[in-house]
Amino acid sequence: MALVGIVHLGLGAFARAHLLPATAAAMAASGESHWGVLGVSLRHAEVRDALVPHGFEYTLALRDADASGQPRERRETIRCLLGVLVAPEDPRAVLEAIAAPATRIVSLTVTEKGYLPDPADLARPEAPRSTLGFIVHGLALRRARGLAPVTLLSCDNLASNGRTLRGRVLALAAELDAALAEWIARECTFPNSMVDRIVPRNDDLAVVSAEPFFDWAVEDRFAAGRPDWSAYGARFVAHAEPYELLKLRMVNGSHSAIAYLGVMAGWATVDRAIGEPALRRFVEALMREEIEPTLAGRAGILEDADLAAYRARLIERFANPALAHRTRQIAMDGSQKIPQRWLATVRDRLARDESIERLALAVAAWLHFLRGIDEAGQRYPIDDPLAADLAALGSDAHTLCGFAPVFGDLGHEPRFVAPVARQLAALRTRGVQATLEALP
Repeated sequence: MALVGIVHLGLGAFARAHLLPATAAAMAASGESHWGVLGVSLRHAEVRDALVPHGFEYTLALRDADASGQPRERRETIRCLLGVLVAPEDPRAVLEAIAAPATRIVSLTVTEKGYLPDPADLARPEAPRSTLGFIVHGLALRRARGLAPVTLLSCDNLASNGRTLRGRVLALAAELDAALAEWIARECTFPNSMVDRIVPRNDDLAVVSAEPFFDWAVEDRFAAGRPDWSAYGARFVAHAEPYELLKLRMVNGSHSAIAYLGVMAGWATVDRAIGEPALRRFVEALMREEIEPTLAGRAGILEDADLAAYRARLIERFANPALAHRTRQIAMDGSQKIPQRWLATVRDRLARDESIERLALAVAAWLHFLRGIDEAGQRYPIDDPLAADLAALGSDAHTLCGFAPVFGDLGHEPRFVAPVARQLAALRTRGVQATLEALP
């Protein structure tokens, strides 16, 4: 009988297509039964309610195309999920799960905005609301009961995600109890990891769709052991940052550029968008000419020839016709995503006095997207934690680029603002297709 060893916060589709199948494979390969997963939905009950009738088993559908381009699918049943808690319904149960003696790993996929602290959680130890609040108060219970430390494992698309999580957990813990913060810093581990698998949203919550491609590089620093995820293709590495950097800039950076241009042009899915010759040329040139030069030569990054192969494989993944990955899904939470997906690359390029014309077009596409209406006149909501603040800025490119919570000091850099303003004007007056076709 399987036992809970992992408490996972944020039981969305990505976790059920990545961490959980890797854990199921590790348990099957090793025969270890103590790595079962208890999922935690932090906002809604839908996933729990969909999986209860199935005993928390669900189907993972891996979708791609055959040699003739016809979509195909391979299904497998995932059985390592042992239950689902819904945090708003029973926050104490979540805290008790984190503090359970058998828990060894607390993992999370809560997206970039899930790392925002809620200072009010300091005053509600029995019923926190934020991810950080649950972690800090759950760890406080472990320490108070004299239990062993755990590993806090971020599986989100953040640069240095483990280090980022550690810093924010320690900051909140220090406000609560300095001794608690010292115990967490000394005893718990926060490995960095890079996760990569395209997982579109699926209306049937008992079925998770994903591409067959899977990659996971995770630092082998665990306070209380870990499953052998290499049974599913994970890599245990000394330092995950090079893998994170490669993925954030190449995969996520390109994905976001496709998303904003695609939404505005009416290209509803990634494969539909990348099928447009002008967009494909833009994305390939964006990677080849502006992103890859910032990666070449860095310790741990692929060699130049391998970067070209990585780019070609990535274009194939984007073109997968079986996923129907909606551009609107990728376009969510832009204010939280683009600083790490694009702006670090922009800063590297400017530091070497190199062109950012295509990166500027990507940024301009996001600003264009913020108007909430596509080129066919169809309206859509802006799903972003800073939506109200962004809406209050108006439409002036210089004002938008001066929004410090996103752009920081880049709003005062003419070499950034000028090309963004120029590309935004082109998108507004000529549209996505003509702007792309006019690129050299």
